[in-house]
Amino acid sequence: MIAAPLRRPLPDRSVARRAAARPTLLLAALAAVVLAPGCQSMSLGSLGSYCIEAIPARRLPPPALARSKDDLIETSKARLRQRPQEVYALGAGDVLGVYIEGVLGEEGAVPPVNFPEDASIPPSIGFPVPVREDGTVSLPLIPPVYVAGGTIAQAEEKVRQAYIEGGILNPETLSTIGIIITLQRQREVRVLVIREDAGGVQNATENDAGGKSGSGYLVDLKAGENDLLTALSATGGLPGNEAMNEAIIFKGGETGGADFDARVAAFRRQPIPCGCKPPLPDPYGPGAIRIPLRFFPEAPPTFTEEDIILEAGDIVYVPARDREKYYTGGVLGGGEYLLPRDYDLNILQAIAAARGDIGATGTGISGINLFGGRGGNTQIFPPSRAIVVRQLPNDCGEVVIEVDLARALTDPRERILIQPEDVIVVQYTVCEEIANTTISLLPALLLRGTF
Repeated sequence: MIAAPLRRPLPDRSVARRAAARPTLLLAALAAVVLAPGCQSMSLGSLGSYCIEAIPARRLPPPALARSKDDLIETSKARLRQRPQEVYALGAGDVLGVYIEGVLGEEGAVPPVNFPEDASIPPSIGFPVPVREDGTVSLPLIPPVYVAGGTIAQAEEKVRQAYIEGGILNPETLSTIGIIITLQRQREVRVLVIREDAGGVQNATENDAGGKSGSGYLVDLKAGENDLLTALSATGGLPGNEAMNEAIIFKGGETGGADFDARVAAFRRQPIPCGCKPPLPDPYGPGAIRIPLRFFPEAPPTFTEEDIILEAGDIVYVPARDREKYYTGGVLGGGEYLLPRDYDLNILQAIAAARGDIGATGTGISGINLFGGRGGNTQIFPPSRAIVVRQLPNDCGEVVIEVDLARALTDPRERILIQPEDVIVVQYTVCEEIANTTISLLPALLLRGTF
């Protein structure tokens, strides 16, 4: 008897079909999740953030939108300084050089010559005589002579006439007796300049959202140059990026600061029925003159040349814009960032400034590594959902805005401008979470024979 050859059992075709269909079913399920309607509105963040009711950015009402800074106009720098004087006018605090032969100086003697340290003032001749607070000069043998408001030549003529009228000098001998009056030292105005834009920006979050870093200067300004632009130039120039687009001048002779503080405190303590805080008419108090350095076309500045001329005891204040910041959270992590002062920052630019991802960096193939588990880039699909919490003016509540970052790449209506105190929370959608997780796990599944 010949033994029959051994035959291998035939495989169960139903098991083979199920094994072959396994990757197809998995991919189909993944595609169904990714392409499901409404998937872009879902989030795998916290349940609280998922349930937030937000207004789509493209449907925002005008009061919730920011005014573009492209409309700002720079104030003419010529308006920040006084017009140069063609002829110097004398005033209290000037020091004159006076020489009157035989009266203030010996006959036949050479008059003293003074060389000032300031190269802008020419050498003077004579003995120093100050112009007093009442605008007069006191000279020997004659009553005080009023010289304030006049020129050097006019002062010399007044002194000559005073000696002639006093019978001290003979008009017939004036041609042989010299009277010389020159300007020996210009009067100066001392003002205090307080700047909150000085020094460096220090911040633990490695951004430009530093707080106040101020400095103060006592500045002596010459008469004719005692204006705002000269004071700013002497202390570092125009306000920097950390400062507001304005300068405040406090007049030294104004009083009533204590009463103003008391009125403001009482005003703030009053109950507000609507929940909004009314703005103060003048937050800097009495005697404050606001000089805007940039303005919108519908509100040109109305200050005059008299406003920017500084007198003794005045204070120039350059306030910091330490509240013009925006905050980040979610995928971006916690942080605070200073907004640009003179140009706009939209939602995409704000996320990029916070080192966030904008747009896909690849197709996802680079995330697959058959020999090393996870690929080099596990988050192939960047987050495409942003929630912006925006404060309304005068503390009148807040509005929550939803931005589709993927749509914002091509739709300008989604690229809202960021305002001070905005909070930006970037989140993944459920589709992006599943896609990123699947790509990161796919190499391990392939190595284990799941497919």
